[in-house]
Amino acid sequence: MIARAITPELHALLGEYPVVTLLGPRQAGKTTLARFGVEGFAYSNLESPEIREFARADPKAYLAQFPDKVIIDEIQHVPELLSYLQVEVDENPRNGRYILTGSHQLEVRQAITQSLAGRTAILNLLPLSIAELSGARIRFDSFADYAFHGFLPRIHDPGQRPATAWSNYYQTYVERDVRQIVQLKDASLFEKLMRLLAGRVGQLLDYSSLANDVGVDPKTIRHWISILEASFLLFRLPPYFENFGKRAIKSPKIYFTDVGLLCHLLGIRNAEQVSRDPLVGGIFENLVVMECVKARYNRGEPADFWFFRDSNGNEVDLVWQEGRALAAAEIKSASTFSMSLLKGLGRFRNTVPHFARGALVYSGDPRVLSDGIEVRHFEAAAGLFGAVDGPIPDLQ
Repeated sequence: MIARAITPELHALLGEYPVVTLLGPRQAGKTTLARFGVEGFAYSNLESPEIREFARADPKAYLAQFPDKVIIDEIQHVPELLSYLQVEVDENPRNGRYILTGSHQLEVRQAITQSLAGRTAILNLLPLSIAELSGARIRFDSFADYAFHGFLPRIHDPGQRPATAWSNYYQTYVERDVRQIVQLKDASLFEKLMRLLAGRVGQLLDYSSLANDVGVDPKTIRHWISILEASFLLFRLPPYFENFGKRAIKSPKIYFTDVGLLCHLLGIRNAEQVSRDPLVGGIFENLVVMECVKARYNRGEPADFWFFRDSNGNEVDLVWQEGRALAAAEIKSASTFSMSLLKGLGRFRNTVPHFARGALVYSGDPRVLSDGIEVRHFEAAAGLFGAVDGPIPDLQ
């Protein structure tokens, strides 16, 4: 098992709440973390049709099997079970009793809001980070190798071939799960949307344009994208427009939770193709943005990030708050430093009333500039937020 940076937060929350809910995409490692990151828990998997039917037919008897601590995997299959969990927790409010996992946050969050509000902590577990790979002594020479492989644990341990793994992942999980939820009549339209989103990664989200290209109405596109977000396949980065009025763009950007799926949808079948792809800048930006999101999630914090773009085209790729001030980062795939890479950052610093600090994340050597701008290699992007950017210690 590759040690996960989120493990200390999981242990801490088990000491504070009766229930901890792990949410995240399929194959991100939720089950492995729950089963091997803590000790003394029984295990029940609601993916099993027999177990699922038992839990639906007689939830009281199902829960009575587990008088002590238990992991209930893929809780979204039987969301009504949460009401019975509420009764169990209220009658015996002992912390660290249940770990729930779920792969579809919309269903699980709605059920939790109704049944387990105040009784559960929620952790979002995404696929592996670069630091977690480093902790397992897995390191690649270039961003292209990281992007092509992606970050699903099974690709790195035990070591599946990336092109085959991502093809199977798309067919097995994306098509199956999303098609069941959306109840698609024409799967080709949905696949067309996925490939169009890949081709527009890091660009402003335009529902009308996507609707015209796919051949459905904008309302349908909004619904499909919301399902993809709820299934942790896409991540929406909102714009920052507070105090900027009409000057600021108010459309979000979309990134893929795992850049490996992005590369698969772009038809990339080996690492060498990544650097030659016309969207290499978007692929690099996707990787770095998600490394930053993982850093926040692994600390149990929300991924409160934005980007900024005004009507004149001035832009910075990532914005976040530090106290009452704003910090920002430019993300560039270049490996050679140039002051021209900092243009957007300089304009943003001169625009906002309270500027905390700025950074450039790229493929070259780190440095600190005289004006305080920090230049980081992409492998250390998570360190911008106090996260570990070296090897993750083995917690087992």
